[in-house]
Amino acid sequence: MSTVAVRASNRLADMLDWLESGAGLSPREGHFIRVESCTEDDHAVIRAELPGVDPNKDIHLSVQNDFLTIHGERREEKRDTQHSEFHYGAFSRSVRLPQGTDPSQVHATYRDGILEVTFPTAVATAEPTSIPIKRDGE
Repeated sequence: MSTVAVRASNRLADMLDWLESGAGLSPREGHFIRVESCTEDDHAVIRAELPGVDPNKDIHLSVQNDFLTIHGERREEKRDTQHSEFHYGAFSRSVRLPQGTDPSQVHATYRDGILEVTFPTAVATAEPTSIPIKRDGE
């Protein structure tokens, strides 16, 4: 039987992932995408709150070097608005995936303002592999 090593979520690890994602601290650099991750059955799931966007026009997903990157833009409609707390403009967030995640197995759906990305959980090898050590000069 094989087991999967899963990093427990904690605030420090989440903050490090956020810093690695390149998310800015300034509101002018876009807004922060809130995400959650969990495991359901034999798949890992990442959900991102993205209300008010058209997933076919405004969101682009990519997987590279074990990172899922969500790029997008929330477009502002020209209105005579007296007050708004909505965030408009470009946004981006990168989330670390398990090492060796196959990009062809990553699937995404969008419903009710939530982007859901699923992929099979990585299965670790059941048996350890012995690695021989050579001495200098042998």
